[in-house]
Amino acid sequence: MKHIIITAFLFWAGYSLNAQTEYKGQVTDSQQNPLVGVTILSATNANKGVSTDASGNFSISLQNPEVILRYIGFTEKKIRLEPRFNALTLNENTENLSEIIISASREEQKRSEVPGAISVISAKNIEQTKPFGIEQLVNQAPGVYMSTSKASSNEQHMMAVRSPISTKSLFLYLEDGLPIRPTAVFNHNALLEMNDVTFGRVEVLKGPASSIYGSEAIGGSFNFITKNPTEELHGSLGFQANDLGLTKYDFEASNYTNNKFGFYLGTQYVQRNNGPIQHSDYEKFAVTFKTVYHVNPSITWIQVFDMIDYRSDMTGALSEEDYKAGNYESDQTFTERVAKAFRYRTTVDKIWNPNNKTSFNFVFRNNEMDQIPSYRIRQFRENGQLTGYGSGESNTNKFNSFVGLLQHKTSFNFLNSSLIAGASVDFSPQTYNAETIDVYVDPLTGINTGYRLNNGDYILNYDADILNTAGYLQYEITPFENFKITAALRYDHFEYHYNNLLDGKAGPKDSNNQYENWAPKIGFNYNLSNRSGLYVNYSNGFTPPETSTLYRNSYVGVNGDVFNLKPSNYNNYEAGGYFVSEKWKLDAALYILDGKNTLVTLRNDTDEYYNANAGKTRSYGIEYGVTFKPVPELSIAYNGSYAKHRYVTFYEGGIDYSGTDQDIAPNLLGNAQVNYQPTFIDNFNFGVEYEMVEKYNTSFEGQIDNGDGTFSTATYGGYNVFNLRASYRLKQFEVWAQALNIFDTLYATRVSYNIYTKENNYSIGNPRAFHAGIRFNF
Repeated sequence: MKHIIITAFLFWAGYSLNAQTEYKGQVTDSQQNPLVGVTILSATNANKGVSTDASGNFSISLQNPEVILRYIGFTEKKIRLEPRFNALTLNENTENLSEIIISASREEQKRSEVPGAISVISAKNIEQTKPFGIEQLVNQAPGVYMSTSKASSNEQHMMAVRSPISTKSLFLYLEDGLPIRPTAVFNHNALLEMNDVTFGRVEVLKGPASSIYGSEAIGGSFNFITKNPTEELHGSLGFQANDLGLTKYDFEASNYTNNKFGFYLGTQYVQRNNGPIQHSDYEKFAVTFKTVYHVNPSITWIQVFDMIDYRSDMTGALSEEDYKAGNYESDQTFTERVAKAFRYRTTVDKIWNPNNKTSFNFVFRNNEMDQIPSYRIRQFRENGQLTGYGSGESNTNKFNSFVGLLQHKTSFNFLNSSLIAGASVDFSPQTYNAETIDVYVDPLTGINTGYRLNNGDYILNYDADILNTAGYLQYEITPFENFKITAALRYDHFEYHYNNLLDGKAGPKDSNNQYENWAPKIGFNYNLSNRSGLYVNYSNGFTPPETSTLYRNSYVGVNGDVFNLKPSNYNNYEAGGYFVSEKWKLDAALYILDGKNTLVTLRNDTDEYYNANAGKTRSYGIEYGVTFKPVPELSIAYNGSYAKHRYVTFYEGGIDYSGTDQDIAPNLLGNAQVNYQPTFIDNFNFGVEYEMVEKYNTSFEGQIDNGDGTFSTATYGGYNVFNLRASYRLKQFEVWAQALNIFDTLYATRVSYNIYTKENNYSIGNPRAFHAGIRFNF
């Protein structure tokens, strides 16, 4: 009997010591909005914790009811849970640098933990701007210039970030952290395949980000983060139009149908007819469908479907004579670009415990682009006179992509450190063909009136399988308070398997091309206070030749071998700082970007484009952003950059251009925004925008032979443009209006020198125009 009593007592004592109580509750912010993904961590057991679901709810079984609540951007809280339902509130931490950043590591971080220049265009910025083009958003970031125009470009663009204005593969375009296009397939057109209705925020990470994202993340990485489902059913129906001939319809719907499953649908149709420049019509239909399924508190499954159907005239640039005379009659009547794109992404996030998280991504892409490009049209002349004939081409590029990416993050109790490890595989089979066309030219007007396709007269016809495998590590550690070290290393291997389908009749011989790169990064953050901080970093970036560049380059090697274009490699050295207060926000970065084997596009004496490695280049400058809020209803911001872009070593056509400025590279860029929301008119917003691009060279320095033994340089004087906007919300309706280029300034978004015609070519900017929109929200 004695043994039975002792055994029963020990069993009761053990049960009492291990008994756990289930605690339930909800976590919201100060506005009673549910917070998703808040970590509720046992105060006595660091391996015991859960996260809140889509409704902010949680359930956790504990012996000790003391827990710690952690959510990035909010003040950490330690509380004691009660047996009843716990209604908990977290307060946003507004007094420190707590802005949430995702792009620097594919994981949520505070801005103060990122050793680099990064700009965020928030949901509030997007709502105030009411953009009808992506450039209206990204040009708000310091040092960013997206060259496009609703007068003629039809969403086709050029970009400049720490580099000249170009279509080079120096910029990586991401949707929710994953590339829109595969490496080595002309990613300049990737923004055509975006659905800007779906943008919840945009993050622009400047400088090389190759240690995380791989190639093409050189000048900057643009991460367009899609909207998430809303707690209750929300949606909108909108219409926009302007006197540039553009109309746009959009529709959105979003809801969590229960606490686990939610969806978001965003779609738009946009077209332009009879714009200010002839032959500049276009149409685009885009739809995005996103689902978020919280399988349980530790597993989230996200799926995103994107479909884009796009067709555009290709106007081409204006001659100097037509530009200055205001003659916007296009020389083109049949050039066009047609793109169809489909993307599917599935992401599974698994939280194993508060210190370990795994993310798996699979992406499928299917793209087809057909073109009769205006930049390939040539007009034949005899003794300087048009003959009535010319040449061009029709080409088709198709690819599929199969992408897998696995990333795991482990947090350690040692010095608040963490390790991110990832690996990816991208297999993208591609086909490309180009056939010649005969062009008919009106010899009196110079207008290209028609064409005939020469079936079977191929310029190129090939298959190219592109395989990119990569692995990366990033380690972060805080050796002492307010000081953080971030170190990363990535290895990339590329294989291009090129198969010429013309058996030597045109194009280079079959070829296997391989490239590899190690991309290191190290950065240091020191927060002087919870309002200010400094950082320095070194990072490496690279980009291999694109297949379209490599296999159609005008210079083909000996015996038909593929010309030996080399990968471009960049080293970036950067120092910056930031300061945040209730009225001021300051951000600045100094950088040096050294390039080796930088790829440049050149024109020969027969007006043919070809590509070459430029030896060494150097870009250096300062980027700065200042926001001042003297009163809560008024915000004044100026974002800009001053930079120099130089050829360190560059020989072309027997001429040494070393030590000269690069062409199409303005030193000074600026964008100013003034927004006013008066307290005496609810839901009204008024804004003024100022855009500035300084003078730049359009040719190499000393390239133009004046015929008298002297040489000169072609230039463009830059421009200053002002825009106005206003919006008003009344119950469920929103109306807004924009006045573009209010002083009707004649300007061009990009100007380049043509050594064949011996004059500048101009991509015309918007004339004065008025844009208006209305939206019904439900």
